[in-house]
Amino acid sequence: MNKRVERFLEKMAAQGLEAMIINNLKNVYYLTGFWGSNGTVLITPDRQVLVTDLRYIIAAKEEAPEFEIVADRDELAVIAGIVKDMGLSRIGFEDEISVAYHSRMEASFAGLELLSQSQFVEGLRILKDESEIAAIRKACSISDQAFRDALDYIKPGKTEIEIANFLDFRMRELGAAGLSFDTILASGVNSSKPHAHPMHKPVELGEAITMDFGCLYDHYVSDMTRTIYLGHVSDEQAEIYTTVLKANQALIDQAKAGLGFRDFDKIPRDIIIEAGYGDYFTHGIGHGIGLDIHEEPYFNQQSKEVIQAGMVLTDEPGIYLEDKYGVRIEDDILITETGCELLTLAPKELIVI
Repeated sequence: MNKRVERFLEKMAAQGLEAMIINNLKNVYYLTGFWGSNGTVLITPDRQVLVTDLRYIIAAKEEAPEFEIVADRDELAVIAGIVKDMGLSRIGFEDEISVAYHSRMEASFAGLELLSQSQFVEGLRILKDESEIAAIRKACSISDQAFRDALDYIKPGKTEIEIANFLDFRMRELGAAGLSFDTILASGVNSSKPHAHPMHKPVELGEAITMDFGCLYDHYVSDMTRTIYLGHVSDEQAEIYTTVLKANQALIDQAKAGLGFRDFDKIPRDIIIEAGYGDYFTHGIGHGIGLDIHEEPYFNQQSKEVIQAGMVLTDEPGIYLEDKYGVRIEDDILITETGCELLTLAPKELIVI
């Protein structure tokens, strides 16, 4: 039995569950190693079953050798039969299913106790093991190199979409399986929008260019942002950039296991507030990454939790001046007992090309 399933069973026992049904495909992958578009898992202390269809039967047997594999389109009928044969009654399920699917479950498991579970597997995924960290580290190295290569590609007259496409294809050339998310490429006034979409707009001398992008490697993501300047930079632009970089670095210097979620957000935010730009830092400091580009934990000033060794988090302060320009610098960091490891190593000093 793999360690992830062992931890899952420990949590299940603590919740008083006799069985648990998993439908989220990324959670199915996390527990089994099987990656496909159709898969449902039943886990009990005595049996671990993966139900898929005949398209995936060979892959499922290869990728999830520790699980019983059943090929059937009606996964609920299969699982209900197993549960009733085993005499189980308290069945957990993930709460992100549709209302229609829940109605099917109620019909299939009539007479049994169905117990909704929120973020059950995601709570386990929050701490990364060595294989997950290795995949994220590789994804980050691909993004790093794509950014370095983009510095040679970007010229006045290139459009935002052309630059975004360069980054996307370059990451694939370097070994990425795909993109973590749609690349954000914003120049000039567009950079004042934290989640601007690339446009058919040429980049021009004197503009800030913000690039927020990442890739998938072995199903795990990277997520980084760099802001550069084309041709020249104004004193105000340089001041704002220096402030954001100082905030970014302060968190890297102080992040470690035991730091409160509140402080994780407060350390960089205080620097931006003290510089007079607090009203222009309009989003959270970061989030967890892994199989999803946004996953637990998230940070706010009300949280009483602390970060733990094994979390992989983003550090992404920004300042956005409406109708002018914006700056964001984002890194991925691995939390350790004594500090953090910086996973995104692309240069982030003030760059003017």
